[in-house]
Amino acid sequence: MNLFDVYSLWNVELAKGEGCYVYDSNGNKYLDLYGGHAVISIGHSHPKFVENIERQLKQLTFFTNSVLIKQQQMLAQKLGDISGYADYSLFMCNSGAEANENALKLASFRTQRKKVLAFRNAFHGRTSGAVAVTDIPQYSSPYNLTENVSFVSLNDIEQTEKALKSREYCAVIIEGIQGVGGVRIPTDDFLRNLSSLCKTYDTMLILDEIQSGCGRSGKYFYHQYSGIKPDLITVAKGIGNGFPMAGVFISPEFKPVKGSLGTTFGGAHLASVAGCAVVDVMTNENLIANAEKIGGFLLKELSLIPQIKELRGKGLMIAIEMPEPVLEMRRKLLFDYKIFTGASSTNIIRLLPPLCITENDAQYFIEALKELKTKN
Repeated sequence: MNLFDVYSLWNVELAKGEGCYVYDSNGNKYLDLYGGHAVISIGHSHPKFVENIERQLKQLTFFTNSVLIKQQQMLAQKLGDISGYADYSLFMCNSGAEANENALKLASFRTQRKKVLAFRNAFHGRTSGAVAVTDIPQYSSPYNLTENVSFVSLNDIEQTEKALKSREYCAVIIEGIQGVGGVRIPTDDFLRNLSSLCKTYDTMLILDEIQSGCGRSGKYFYHQYSGIKPDLITVAKGIGNGFPMAGVFISPEFKPVKGSLGTTFGGAHLASVAGCAVVDVMTNENLIANAEKIGGFLLKELSLIPQIKELRGKGLMIAIEMPEPVLEMRRKLLFDYKIFTGASSTNIIRLLPPLCITENDAQYFIEALKELKTKN
C-alpha cells in the first residue's frame, strides 16, 4: 500500500528533536521555527514531558470516559489556573477540528439556531462542520457545502452587526489570530464590540485559539489582550506539545447534558498526563513571558529589513510578507542555513517556533534572512 499523496514534502527525514532543534537521519541539526504548525510549545522531547508519558505508559495507557480519570481532573485544574478560566468547564477531544465541531454543536444546542457567522480567510479545520466555516473553497467538497454559514470581513463591525441583527446565528467563530490566512489580527476594539454584539443578539462567541493560544501570543490566549470572555474557547496544537489532544473551554452558562458530547480517545490517560507536563513546564520555565520577549525582539529586528513588504504578529506568531513568492527563500533557509519555516499563501513566511526559543536562535534566523535578501 502507498501513502495517499496529499502533502508536498521536503526531502528531509527527521530522526530526533531537542528543545528548538531537530536532527535528520544523517545527523544534521536544524533550527525549528515552525514547531509543526505551532504544535511544539515547550520544545521537542522535553525531559518532563517524556518522563510523564513514560511513567503513565507503564501503568495504564487507555480506558474509556466511562470511569473516573484523575489525570483529566488534574489537567482541567492546571489549565484553569494557567489560563485564568478556572470557572469554565473542559471537554477534551483529539484535534482542533474536533474541538471546533463540538463548540459549534454546543452553540447550536444552546440557541436552537442553525447558522454560523465566520470570517474571510478563516481556517478552522478540515472535518465537515469545521471546513464549512473555513474560507478556503478548495478544501470543501460538495458534501461540505451548506447554506448555514456566512462570511464577513475581519474587523468590519458594521458588516458583522448587519448579519447578527437577523438573530439567525447560533454562533460567531473567530480565530484569536488568523494563522493559515496570513497572521491577520483582529483589533482589540473589534473583539470587544463583537463580544457585545453577541450578547445583544443572543449569539454564542467561539474563540478558536488553536494556533494562537497556549501562550504563543504572550498571553495564554490572544483574546485576553482585549479583556473579553468568550462563551466557548477551542484549544489544540500547543496544548499537547505533539501528543494529539484538544479541548473546549465552556462557559458556566452552559449546562451539560449526558450524551450530548462524546469521544473515544479524548482525555485518555496518556493525553492528560502529556497536557499536565506542558502546563507545568510552561509555568516553571516562564515560557509565556519568553514568547512575548523573543517575539518582540524578532518583530523589532525584522522591521529593520527594508525588503520586507509587511510584518504582522504578536508574540511567537509572526508573518513576514515579501513582495515576491517565498518558496525558494524557504528552500534556501532549510537546506543552506538549516532553518525550518512555514508559509501562508505564496508570499508569506510564517514563524511559529517553540516557546523556549532563545534570542541567539532568533538572531541566527535574522542574519540568515538578511544574507538571503542581500544576495538577491
